[in-house]
Amino acid sequence: MFNTFQKTLRSTIKISLIALPMALLAPTFSYAKDTGYIFISSEKDNSVAVLDGKTYKEVKKIETSDRPRHLAFNTDKSKILAACGDGNSIDIIDIAKLKVTDKITDDIEDPEAFDVSPDGKYLYISLEDDGALGVLDIAEKKMIKTIEVGEEPEGVLASLDGKTVFVTSEVANMVHVIDTSTWKVSNNIKVGKRPRRFALLASKNELWVTSELDASISIIDLATNKVKDTIRFKPKGFRKEDVTPVGIAITSNGKSAYVALGRANHVAVVDTSNHEVKDFILVGERVWNIELNKDESLLFAVNGLSDDISIIDTQKNKVIKSVAVGRVPYMAIIDD
Repeated sequence: MFNTFQKTLRSTIKISLIALPMALLAPTFSYAKDTGYIFISSEKDNSVAVLDGKTYKEVKKIETSDRPRHLAFNTDKSKILAACGDGNSIDIIDIAKLKVTDKITDDIEDPEAFDVSPDGKYLYISLEDDGALGVLDIAEKKMIKTIEVGEEPEGVLASLDGKTVFVTSEVANMVHVIDTSTWKVSNNIKVGKRPRRFALLASKNELWVTSELDASISIIDLATNKVKDTIRFKPKGFRKEDVTPVGIAITSNGKSAYVALGRANHVAVVDTSNHEVKDFILVGERVWNIELNKDESLLFAVNGLSDDISIIDTQKNKVIKSVAVGRVPYMAIIDD
């Protein structure tokens, strides 16, 4: 009986020793999934603020390269990528460690916005100074292609199937359509003045594009690559030049769109079925970008000139709380 016990013990130890290296190699991010943290880039503080998703108190301030703006998760949500314009880099933030653990700097100058390809292989980056879209191999951390587009490219969006990338040009007032099989521009679509950001309404095969100096959204039919409608924003008490839409978010059911109206200090609520503006929600000064939480009960509006975020109850279309988040906040994303 004792010999049997020894054999069992030796087998158990052997299995444990084999498993140990695997445990050591296991990704630490598995312990940081769905933290509820809200991450907000701050242009002037050169940092990303981390807020607790329940109390909205600051958990940490993560130092980054100069002027972080656009933020996005990688495909498994273990890390956050931050475009740092004046730092000429894409900083990589480890969510488990809450710090920058790597930087990508290869041929990156003044990165503006970006999107991750659906397969997680490429980073598509608008390079404002170069008037180009950069294609960066994430694993190799190397720029493999630059594609010339209109001057001052801004918004970037990869299609769900990965076959197309859309890029706005603020100067050319165009959306450039890039075929990822050839890395060439396949179409140019004229939209409103100074197009900024995108949202995809997949159920209708539509691409919504905000135009900052036109107080409007252009709705592109992706079957024809033509503008099928234009939504214009006219909140009471504001001149057209003060209505400067930038950020946009569409609900998962495709029924409502929220649009950050910049200097008009409001978020517009749009019915996507008839393109009617249903409401205007007063927020902080110069609202840049907006982000829905996972269950879409809350909308976070990032206000660049009042240095805060406005937290909106989407059922009541009312701000329930404002939270200071540092100097010139630009964008928020939520780990939920």
